[in-house]
Formats: sequence, C-alpha cells, structure tokens
Amino acid sequence: MKIKYFAVILIASMSLLSCNNKEAAKQAPTAMPYKVMELNKSNTTLLAEYPTSLEGVVDVDIRAKVDGYIEKIFVDEGQHVKKGQILFKLETQTATQDAAAAKARVDVAQVEVNRLAPLVERNIISKVQLETAKANLATAKSNYQSVLAEISYAAIKSPVDGVIGTIPFRLGSYVSNSTSEPLTRVSDISKMYAYFSVNEKQQLDIMMHAEGKTFQDKIEKMPEVNLILSNGMEYEHKGKIETFSGQANSLTGSFNVRASFSNAEGILRSGNSGTIQIPTFLENVILIPQKSTIELQDKLLALIVDKESKVKMVPIEVRAVPGGKYFVVDSGLNVNDKVLLEGVGLLPEGTPIKPVVVKYDEVIQPVIKE
Repeated sequence: MKIKYFAVILIASMSLLSCNNKEAAKQAPTAMPYKVMELNKSNTTLLAEYPTSLEGVVDVDIRAKVDGYIEKIFVDEGQHVKKGQILFKLETQTATQDAAAAKARVDVAQVEVNRLAPLVERNIISKVQLETAKANLATAKSNYQSVLAEISYAAIKSPVDGVIGTIPFRLGSYVSNSTSEPLTRVSDISKMYAYFSVNEKQQLDIMMHAEGKTFQDKIEKMPEVNLILSNGMEYEHKGKIETFSGQANSLTGSFNVRASFSNAEGILRSGNSGTIQIPTFLENVILIPQKSTIELQDKLLALIVDKESKVKMVPIEVRAVPGGKYFVVDSGLNVNDKVLLEGVGLLPEGTPIKPVVVKYDEVIQPVIKE
C-alpha cells in the first residue's frame, strides 16, 4: 500500500515538473536573428571645423590728411581701382588763396636777399642782416611748400590696387584727419586671408598629427584646408595655413590662425564669413556606423553581443567622421567586438539574439590617403 502511494506521488511530481518546464519554455524569449559587425581597423579622414572671417591681403582705410569739404567723388562702392588713382577731391579754394599769399611772401623775401647781397660784398652792411634775410626766405619757402602739400593732399589717391568698400560720405561733407570714420576702405582681394581661432587642445591635436620636426616645418607640411562659404557651398580653391599666433590669448586661451586662399575670380570679399575645415588623416582606427549607437543620460553607447549572444551596452568615446555616417571610436570598443547593426534602441540589455555576422568591409568603406 505504501509502495503504491509513493508511486502515485512520484508520477504526480514528474507530471508537475514537466508542466513547469513546458510553461517555462513558453515564457522564455525566442532568440531572433539580428545583423552584427565584427570590428576591425581601417583609415579615414576627419575634418575639424572653425568659424572664420575673411579679409583681403591688404585692407587700407582711406582718410583725409587735411580738412575740407568733399568736392568730387570719382569712384563707386565695389569698383576696382589702381594704385595712385584719385578717389576723392576736397575743396581747395582757401588753400589756393593761402598758396598765392605764401608765394608772394617768398618773392618778397627773395627780393630782400637779392638787395642785401651786394651791400654785404661792399661791406656797407653786416653779414648778419643778410643771414637774417636768408633765414626769412627759407621760412617763407617752407610755408609755401606746406601749403602746396596741403593742396596735393586734397586729391586723395588709392595706395594699392583693390576694391572700394562702403562710402559713407557724400558731396559737400566736411572731413578732416580727425574724422573717426574713414572715407572708404580699399581692399586688395587678389588673395584672401581667413582668420580663425583654436583652443589649446585643438592646437595640440593639429600639431601632433602634422608631419615635420619643427613647429614651422609642421605648418609648411600641413594639408590644404577647405573653405565652406556662408551659403553652405565649398569654395573651389583650397587654402593653406600660414601662421599660428606665438602664444595663447591670456583671456580666451585660444590661438589665432591665418589661412590664405587664391581669389583670382574675385568671388570672396573682405567681411565675408565661412567655416574652415582642417583635414586629419587617421590610419588603423576603429569605425562604427553612427546608427549603431544610442545616447543615454549624456553618454553615447554602442550595443555589442557578449559571449552568451546577449545584448550588452558599452559606453564609448568617439569623433564624428564627415558625412554623418561613421564614428571613429577612441575608447570603449576593441577589434573583434561584435556591434549590433539592427535593433539598436529597441533591444534592452540582456536580450539574447542570433547574431548574423556581416563583414566589416561590407559596412565600412576605408579611406585611401592620396
């Protein structure tokens, strides 16, 4: 009787265990197939971007050297001018009258010298009187030359070849050498300078990746830079970085940088703005698609598959590759890690999957250095 009772209990227990196993099997998630990529290394080019302002190779403020009213304006805004070309003419009526009076004083002084010279030779008067007359003549000539110079300064000429900027004054305006606003600005735009700033870290990154031994050698061997215009278009000519400031700005901690661009077509003008792109070629770095990452609490995460084929979130540090397609991974991932290409943002951590491995080269297109 006891044996029969024990058998009934054993059968019931086995039946219950079987049911529990079936129920557990029903509740266990089914591992679904998802594409993953096994990481490797490749090459790419990064583009560091900096806001820039453009100026002509020479920008000269045109100012009046003498006081006067603007009598004539010979140029218009945006006009190309040559060195020595007259731009403005100031009224010279008063100066002309002063010149006539000064010339008369020169004549009078000259007559006095001519009168006294023979008297000195005959010892009729002392040499002191003649020397005084000669000094008066020299003073009169100097005053006369000053008036003539003032008249010549009334014709205001361009000191360089270039393009006329804004002309804020009109005919009849009174100007002087103390007028705060210049008459205009002439810009030599055959070559343009692009000025921008980099912080200390950026300056070190640029220099540490540049070829060459000395600082100047590195500047000379730096790759050409791009200029993105304010309309989003890339300027057709490449530029060259020419100078870095000798020390960081004590207030901002930044270095001033100057790049130059050819402007034979005259498309660029002083005052234009844009963006400088400095390329940095990287070899043997890990790249991942940007779509394989998610942001969570100010951290960027990549989803990888662990040894048990379960999803795992890994914090990573990256730099964006131009084009918005890839990231360069600086830390957090290693070669041979398997990164999810599908289900990112949908699969919670710990989810088991069936990895479908896609070749690295089928996803990541390497960049060949020219």
